[in-house]
Amino acid sequence: MSLPSDYVERVYAGVLGKIIGVYVGRPFEGWTYDRVLRELGEVTYYVHERLNKPLIVSDDDISGTFTFLRAMPDYGCPADLTPAQIGQTWLNYLIEKQTVLWWGGMGNSTEHTAYLRLKAGIPAPQSGSIALNGPIVAEQIGAQIFIDGWAMIAPGDPARAADLARRAGSVSHDGAAVHAAMLLAAMEAQAFVERDVDRLLDVGLAQIPERSLIRRLAGDIREWHARHADWHACYAEIAAHYGYDKYTGNCHVVPNHALILMAMLYGGDSFQRALTIVNTAGWDTDCNSGNVGCLMGIKEGLAGIDRGPDYRGPVADRLYLPTADGGRTVSDALHEAYEIVRIGRALEGLPTEAPKGGARYHFSLPGAVQGFLPDDAPECAGVATVENASLPGAPNGRGLAIRYRALALGRAARVRRETYPVYRPAVGYRMVASPALYPGQVLSARLVADAANTRPVEARLYVTYYGAEDAPTIARGEAVTLAAGERADLAWRVAAPTGCPIAWVGVEITSAERADGTVYLDRLTWDGAPSVVLGPPEHDGTRWLDAWVQAASTVARGADHDLRLMQDEGEGLILQGTREWQDYAVRARLTPHLARSLGLVARAQGLRRYYCLRLVAGKVQLVRALDGAEVLAERPYAWCLYHPYALEVRVEGGEIVGTVDGPEGAVTLRAEDARLAGGAIGVLIEEGRVEVDGVEVAPLA
Repeated sequence: MSLPSDYVERVYAGVLGKIIGVYVGRPFEGWTYDRVLRELGEVTYYVHERLNKPLIVSDDDISGTFTFLRAMPDYGCPADLTPAQIGQTWLNYLIEKQTVLWWGGMGNSTEHTAYLRLKAGIPAPQSGSIALNGPIVAEQIGAQIFIDGWAMIAPGDPARAADLARRAGSVSHDGAAVHAAMLLAAMEAQAFVERDVDRLLDVGLAQIPERSLIRRLAGDIREWHARHADWHACYAEIAAHYGYDKYTGNCHVVPNHALILMAMLYGGDSFQRALTIVNTAGWDTDCNSGNVGCLMGIKEGLAGIDRGPDYRGPVADRLYLPTADGGRTVSDALHEAYEIVRIGRALEGLPTEAPKGGARYHFSLPGAVQGFLPDDAPECAGVATVENASLPGAPNGRGLAIRYRALALGRAARVRRETYPVYRPAVGYRMVASPALYPGQVLSARLVADAANTRPVEARLYVTYYGAEDAPTIARGEAVTLAAGERADLAWRVAAPTGCPIAWVGVEITSAERADGTVYLDRLTWDGAPSVVLGPPEHDGTRWLDAWVQAASTVARGADHDLRLMQDEGEGLILQGTREWQDYAVRARLTPHLARSLGLVARAQGLRRYYCLRLVAGKVQLVRALDGAEVLAERPYAWCLYHPYALEVRVEGGEIVGTVDGPEGAVTLRAEDARLAGGAIGVLIEEGRVEVDGVEVAPLA
């Protein structure tokens, strides 16, 4: 099947619809219909400010949707991806009791129950089955809320979308929950080529068993829709026949699926109307609104989202994906859309599309700002606004228009994009992240000055890092002068002090005399391995420690060491960096105080995909972890407790070289393996305690 000609844009609209829907419904998740009407009235837009809550939050609906889909590229985008492989993806990216899921306990939280089954060695689909977990646990809402990505990699192919949703949903759910997920996935896939809601529903129903509860529910809602012109009357029928009193548990799929179908039927072709209905109806508002938003985004496209109020402006494409792959926590809708498109194209045997040479920020679709916002620092008095716009001299090209005014000596206009989350939730889903940008990497950008500018300006790249006492501190690259109509390519090897995470990257514009005008950011990206020491900075602060993805029992600043790691049972890891790091050397000094094994990790792509130089039971080993450990090379080595060991791992192409040097002497191991092309660094500890010093990452000479 050929992909739709507007596939990329429709996926982007689906991703936007998903996150907008979640952000609309998240602040009042769990409210009843009566309470929503009493305290908010009909929900026609964001209400977070009325409830004193942030707009952009970490949320399971978003994190799970875009994280579990990584099973596809991790396993080579096979058409026959198995539930067991998707289950392994859960174990790789989820940090227990920290990320993505509601960790409500065995038999209470469906997803936590499934995770514990997987952790105990019970593969999917048994991990989510009614036979193992009972019908109430297995038929809660989760399978439905995570399926949008599976639909978007199967545009116009509802049968494939439903089958993928079945496989993914069965990791944690069964029965009606999986049928609801299959129906929605089929509708979303068909929405790439069909706009009529009734026909979409027919296509979805054809993918699930004829005698299923979800088919009966859909038939009833269609009948009530035909009988009642007002959706409120239809809601009363749903509450009476399929309400929370009929379907128990913490958040059963049946009542919430009913609200989604109601919103689609009464919403018609209006993105805003469908969101208003599903949110005003209450219950699991962020989940339901996210599914409706995605389906309506695919169906109506960017134009449909833009027909109502400005949903996109406040969001600015921003989203968080806190997982064990911490360098990807700070993401944006356009980036995630292109990741989905890459998978969809791979399934069709087509090459990957990489706009503007693979630049991280390329703004290639209408309205995309990829998280760039004006810097609100007091010295930024040269007012700047940002918007997606056509690039001068580039037919069909788009970029970020930076509009400044009243620039003068001592004033600046800055726009910036988060690279390490400032946001730390007081309650709810925890934020886990590493920076995406590090000292020593080469930051580059292309700028174009508008031909109508009346005066030249100076432009430079800058970063904001957490300095003394975690205070935001700026470092700048060299300036270039831009006269009207000129283009400039900027490059800067980023410099920031040891242990100070970089939180923002941006562009600064200054002028010696008053200037109004526009500079276009065509693209911005960075490359290469970092040159950085990841120990504590020379001042107090906590952000350096938070920059480690902490998947060990205890991670703390040591009394006489940089870090102290303790693991109560099994293996624990701390990780830092990004999957884009490919060829580099990582070094550290490890002092075991009690350990079954310990080691230095390279090219980590989560908790179960990495290379490790490991000390274990009288040996030193080079190990590849990939859904299980395989020893690539080993030598006898009589290491002992309480002595420091200098470890180094060098990765270059398919060559892995590990060296350990301690009181017993130095040993070097070599192996060839190309399964993991890039990833973060880390430290491993198994059942014990290790002191860690001098973690350093450096490019290869």
